[in-house]
Amino acid sequence: MIETEVKEFILSATDRCDACGSEAYVKATGVTGDLFFCAHHFGKIENDPLGSARMLEFAFELVDEREKLIQNRLKGND
Repeated sequence: MIETEVKEFILSATDRCDACGSEAYVKATGVTGDLFFCAHHFGKIENDPLGSARMLEFAFELVDEREKLIQNRLKGND
C-alpha cells in the first residue's frame, strides 16, 4: 500500500487577502503585524523587484500555501 503525505495547512478559507478580499494563500508576518495575500497579489509582489525587496524587509516569517491551488485543481475543485 502506498501512503501519501497529507500536509496540514495553516491558512483557512476565512483568511482573506488584504488587497482584494479573496481567499489568502500567503501570510507575511512582520514586526507590525500580519499581511494576507491571495496568490495573484503575492505573485505581483514577487515579480516586482521593489515589491519583493520591501517584502523581504518586512517579513520575518512567510507562510506560502499556494500549493493548495494545485492540489484543488488535481482533485477537480477549481
